[in-house]
Amino acid sequence: MPLDGMKAMKYTPQDIGRTVRETRKALGVTQKMLALTSGTGLRFIIELERGKATAEIGKVLTILQTLGIQLTLTPPPATTKRG
Repeated sequence: MPLDGMKAMKYTPQDIGRTVRETRKALGVTQKMLALTSGTGLRFIIELERGKATAEIGKVLTILQTLGIQLTLTPPPATTKRG
């Protein structure tokens, strides 16, 4: 069953990649340094910052946490069941 007609994503992989890149640069951290401190690889950082849609979610969350980027998940409001 489709959820609300498949609304467009609030954030795209490109948005997340851009936020990671901008935050990393603002902190004065190189891609290599970020890869080392987060336990990921340099290639992963490069692909993430380019907005790779198939980036592994666990690694993405690790990068966000390493940079201090907060991600908020808000479930939809509860609905009442009929019947």
